Amino acid sequence: MRWLMLYARSRQVPAALAALLVGAVTLWALARDGNAGPGDPRMPVLVLTTGAMAVSAGLGGQDLALDRTAAIRWIPRRAAHVLLAGAVVAASLLTVQTMGVSMATTAFVVRDSAGLVGLVALGAALSGGQYAWTLPFAWLSLVFFAPPPTTAPMHVAMWMLLPPGTATGTWTALVLTVVGTTAYAVAGPRR
Repeated sequence: MRWLMLYARSRQVPAALAALLVGAVTLWALARDGNAGPGDPRMPVLVLTTGAMAVSAGLGGQDLALDRTAAIRWIPRRAAHVLLAGAVVAASLLTVQTMGVSMATTAFVVRDSAGLVGLVALGAALSGGQYAWTLPFAWLSLVFFAPPPTTAPMHVAMWMLLPPGTATGTWTALVLTVVGTTAYAVAGPRR
């Protein structure tokens, strides 16, 4: 068996992909009802956050001590893992949209999936792989229940729901992606 297959199995990639598929099919079923309007970003944000939380399960290995003593370069592998996870999360929502349910633009999906996966990676570096999902969940809870943004700090906090092309939303997602990916790639998951 090749190292890539072993790595995928040790990082629970099949289970994460199954959870991502279930979330995408659920979105497709809910969106067909037409409950959320085409301008409402809450449903796509919910699906992207759920996808990011699903892939967070693979950010911690089965044995962290073994990972830390392995004679391979972890930094590029960890960074590639995070970036590939973001691409898969974005692709799942974009695939659902090709089936006739357009809920968000491609720019919106790419921005939010990149920021959310960076947030998951930061959570893994700070709290460990088993708790990496808590940061995106907490941020989503804040976004869903906070009042509409009126100040600059609130615009930063509400980056997930801002329209695509908004400088505050784009920069916040970019910072989360870079900081989270770098922290996870360099430090790995916390024990």
